[in-house]
This record gives sequence, structure tokens and C-alpha cells, in this order.
Amino acid sequence: MYLARVIGNVVAPVQHAFYRDKRILLVRRTDPGANLTGPDRVAVALVDAGLEDLVLVMEEGSSARDLFGDKSAPVRSVIVGVVDEVEVEGQRVAGNE
Repeated sequence: MYLARVIGNVVAPVQHAFYRDKRILLVRRTDPGANLTGPDRVAVALVDAGLEDLVLVMEEGSSARDLFGDKSAPVRSVIVGVVDEVEVEGQRVAGNE
């Protein structure tokens, strides 16, 4: 898993049936201080994340498929949490405002 910032929405009028009624977002990996470091990824939102949110992304194919209960789902990256704040050694270093 890693921290990322939601940087956009993905709209795909032609898509695999698995993605029907699911939100697809573009995320960019960050360091613990929420500084953008890349690379960008397309991820399915399992939680209510939005543009500019700091999120937790799980990027493991079999675990992602388990979350959706579909062993054949064409998914690898899933947004599993919206991060309130990141604390390192007792200091707040990042978070959603």
C-alpha cells in the first residue's frame, strides 16, 4: 500500500462490465509529507474519495480482486481509504484539510 493524491477523474464510455457503476480515479504517489513523487496510476475507488484527497492505495491484484469478491476482476489498484493525517515521530506532516 502507499499514499497518493487524487489528481483527476477517469471517464471511459467503453469499458469492461466490471467497471460499471464504479468510480475510477487518477492518483499520483506521494511521500509521507504528501509531496507528489509519481508515478500516476488509475485506481478504482472503494471509498468516497475525491479530487485533491490524500488517499491510501492498495496495489495488489489478488487482494484487490478479493475486496470486490470477484476472482476474475480486471483490477489491480484500489483506493481503500481517505487519509485524515500522517504523523511521523509525533509531528503532523500531511493530511486532508
